[in-house]
Amino acid sequence: MGKRLLDIVVAGLALTASAPLLLFAAIGIRLTSPGPILYRARRIARDRRHVPYNPRHVFWSPEQRRDDGYQGREFTMYKFRTMRVDTASVPHSITAANDPRVFRFGALLRATKIDELPQLINVLKGDMTIVGPRPEAPDIVRGHYTPDDLTTLKVPPGVTSPGTIYYYTHGESKLAVDGVVDQYVQELLPAKLALDRVYIKRPTVLYDIRVMLRTIVTIVAKSLGRQGFPDPPKLAEADVNRRGGVPVAAKRLDPDPRPLLPGEPAGRPADAVPDRS
Repeated sequence: MGKRLLDIVVAGLALTASAPLLLFAAIGIRLTSPGPILYRARRIARDRRHVPYNPRHVFWSPEQRRDDGYQGREFTMYKFRTMRVDTASVPHSITAANDPRVFRFGALLRATKIDELPQLINVLKGDMTIVGPRPEAPDIVRGHYTPDDLTTLKVPPGVTSPGTIYYYTHGESKLAVDGVVDQYVQELLPAKLALDRVYIKRPTVLYDIRVMLRTIVTIVAKSLGRQGFPDPPKLAEADVNRRGGVPVAAKRLDPDPRPLLPGEPAGRPADAVPDRS
């Protein structure tokens, strides 16, 4: 209750205070790149739905939701659009440094993290929290998460987190265009998730406030040109190399690419595939 109240207060105040930035971003996108102002990204989050029994579909039972193979649910995360609309066919969701898909004004929004401000709406809606593990795209979760990584889906996803700050300061600017997905999942994702696993072990309101302040300070520092940042305080405690073996997708998920049915959860164990004949 205390965390949810903090989320509502912080998100409401932040939206009010950032109204000029929101207007600046919306006008800038409209003037510099044809297409919608907002980008609606599909992300994976904790699934808190109580799904009724339906013999036509296969749903996760409460026991399966506690299992390592549980894959959460998809939701729509809002961002200001920073890429040209003619790049929608690119099959991955990871953005490289100097990514050619990003238009010039969009690069400014990304560098200052103004593009993330619409996620405060997600917070007010209850899709996200201010501080929590950063939600990843379905292809990353389904293809690269290990059982240990899936523990981050047991709490609400956040706008910022210790792992998010680490990614912003230590890796975001180093991602090359060629092989960007492999570089991300091999070099950056393990550290991000390890730091967030440390966070979810003992989250407190005070810890959340500290992460919020660190996020603001880091964004301001990077916007002013700072390059080098120390390792995060919890990195020594995070076991970056412990990721629970092979990705869950290699052994647990249904490879069928059929779009999910209404009400059907985002991940399905391979032995729980309904008959589609």
